[in-house]
Amino acid sequence: MKTGRVMLVGAVGSGKTTLARVLNKEEAGAVKKTQAMEYSASSIDTPGEYVENPSYYRALFATSLEADAVVFIQDATRNRSIFPPGFAGAFAKPTFGVVTKIDHAQADVDRAREFLKSIGLSGGIHAVSAFTGAGMEDLRKILNWDESFEGR
Repeated sequence: MKTGRVMLVGAVGSGKTTLARVLNKEEAGAVKKTQAMEYSASSIDTPGEYVENPSYYRALFATSLEADAVVFIQDATRNRSIFPPGFAGAFAKPTFGVVTKIDHAQADVDRAREFLKSIGLSGGIHAVSAFTGAGMEDLRKILNWDESFEGR
């Protein structure tokens, strides 16, 4: 899939900001709590509260209009999903999932994949570790974020 900008949606602490930094090839550093929508050339990083509180769903739906795809993030260490069943179907964009923190000792990647399958994604599910880099280049290729994309 050729994407220009993706919107990252997931729970507080699921790894959205870290994923955005790695995909955008930004310097690693202290990750701060995302307080508002943060735009870059290739991503829109959303606050976790926007998906955890249904009264903010409208903001997610409206913001998705500025993206080419919506990426749902599921932390592999969490034992529950914050996404309602079928939630991805409410977005009029291609949707796919990313399982984060696969390198963590308490990660359950299969459980995280099942959570993401339940939301009705139109695309695949990809497992990554921003810490070790596992799966990141594959995800960049899927998004078609190659060197020519940088600097847009």
